[in-house]
Amino acid sequence: MQIAIELAQRGMRNNEGGPFGAIVVKDNIIIGRGNNRVIITNDTTAHAEIVAIREACQYINNFQLDGCVIYASCEPCPMCLGAIYWARLSKVYYGCTKMDAAQIGFDDEIIYKEFQVPVHERSIPMESISRDIALRVFVEWEEKRDKTRY
Repeated sequence: MQIAIELAQRGMRNNEGGPFGAIVVKDNIIIGRGNNRVIITNDTTAHAEIVAIREACQYINNFQLDGCVIYASCEPCPMCLGAIYWARLSKVYYGCTKMDAAQIGFDDEIIYKEFQVPVHERSIPMESISRDIALRVFVEWEEKRDKTRY
């Protein structure tokens, strides 16, 4: 955890992004490191956990991180939590809570609330269009014999 916290502090001091850091560990070896890089990359998705997960996946040459754990300086936001589940990480250790983050201006509560709201009532309008055309790709996926399941 200390390394994740140091990454958060270094990235923050270098004005790379917010005060967040993370590492991915497999068999007691750090295989991914990340700090928040939203500002320096102009990439809203460049959260510390995402950066660490991307590096870990490259390190092991696999898109799943079975048997790995992540240490994050703060409780993961909804996006990072989604990535953690998709990557199949085994456990999450975190330092600060989402309430601690909210107190310094990083409040994810609106996103958590939006998950509970029906699609047509969300604060960002959402509308399904061209579903019949888009479904053709899904049909092709179902029929694809050489696909990699994940």
